[in-house]
Amino acid sequence: MASLPIASSQDSKEMSKFAFELLATSRRARRGRLTTPHSVVETPVFMPVGTQGTMKGILPEQLITMDCRILLCNTYHLGHRPGHEIVGEAGGIHKMMNWPRSILTDSGGFQMVSLSKLMTLDEEGVRFESPHTKEITNLPPEECIRVQQNLGADIMMQLDHVVHTLTTGPIVEEAMERSIRWLDRCEDAHTKDEQTIFPIVQGGLNMELRKKCAEEMAKRAKVGIAIGGLSGGEDKSSFWRVVAACCDWLPPHLPRYVMGVGFAVDLVVCSLLGADMFDCVFPTRTARFGTALVRRGGQLHLKQARFANDFSPIDDRCECHSCKTYTRAYIYSNIAKETVACHIVSVHNLHHQLQLMKDVRQSIVDGKEEAFLNEFLNEYYEGGSVPGWVHDAAQHMGYTIKQSRGEMEERKHKAKHEDVVELKKEKKEVTVA
Repeated sequence: MASLPIASSQDSKEMSKFAFELLATSRRARRGRLTTPHSVVETPVFMPVGTQGTMKGILPEQLITMDCRILLCNTYHLGHRPGHEIVGEAGGIHKMMNWPRSILTDSGGFQMVSLSKLMTLDEEGVRFESPHTKEITNLPPEECIRVQQNLGADIMMQLDHVVHTLTTGPIVEEAMERSIRWLDRCEDAHTKDEQTIFPIVQGGLNMELRKKCAEEMAKRAKVGIAIGGLSGGEDKSSFWRVVAACCDWLPPHLPRYVMGVGFAVDLVVCSLLGADMFDCVFPTRTARFGTALVRRGGQLHLKQARFANDFSPIDDRCECHSCKTYTRAYIYSNIAKETVACHIVSVHNLHHQLQLMKDVRQSIVDGKEEAFLNEFLNEYYEGGSVPGWVHDAAQHMGYTIKQSRGEMEERKHKAKHEDVVELKKEKKEVTVA
């Protein structure tokens, strides 16, 4: 077991309310337990995203039924609607949304990319023009923490200077250095022991900058740390190598949160590389397109006419309420007409992600993660070829991926690629999941 070290008397007050322990390790993979003031979170963990204090079409009670222990909300969007003052008056985001378990709030840094046309930035902070009222909002690091303290999240993310993943040139180093300085300002503004701040490692795809930032952020991290600036369109080979390197550089007593990761293959590979926490809007957003997440083949596009007379559940091995109650035919008949169909698929997709992580955790405890990886990939790619980047990542970890049983159908690759492109387009819109 690894537990958090004591840094100082001031830090120890905060850290006494949080703990992270490693329950098992197998090669690079870690099975851990993160304790916050509101819940015990088993890691590796996927965190569903309720940007504005709500998961579209999902009740908090349903998430509890799925044994979800932690979810994510967004500082920027809650700061606009309904406003952090109102959330504070309501008793904090936990009470306002009737969620008794852990919450992590993103700082608003991602909006520097997604709302880049509506923002300006300098050393003092970032300024956003509201897409709703055209009002200018100033968000220096100190205000970012004040807003998050009003929201009452267990885990607050520092305000970092985020640039697009594919950005090159001096701005990448400038943003990385500024993120370190802004973390110090965030910590100076932090006054509540029942909340903690996660630093965010930046540096683009430049390994030298990533290493420098990881070392500096780790010096300042008390409870956990994040790896940011990925899942923005970079090639998968660069993606996994950055995750692997950062996990190598970061100390073992800190849970490692890879931001914006939600595709099943990415979750499995990153977990085996040594990452502990993930989030993404993907499960609920893709549900609104009528797409269900499944182990066999990855996705089911339930808008397709072939499901009109299919009276089987989404996944006959899934234990979620949707799969126990509704058929593919029912969902097909309603998906473009009634919001209930999106709700049914959202419930399934979230359950799918949470169950996947539960299976990953068990494979680490059993020391059978290589067998799990092969079984997962064989099902996901339906016995076909596995992408080269997955082979490379597996080889890096010392795992052998068995030869595929046949050729992958190109149309499946194309369909999945088109879904991803469509989702990335949606990420640029103001309204988020």
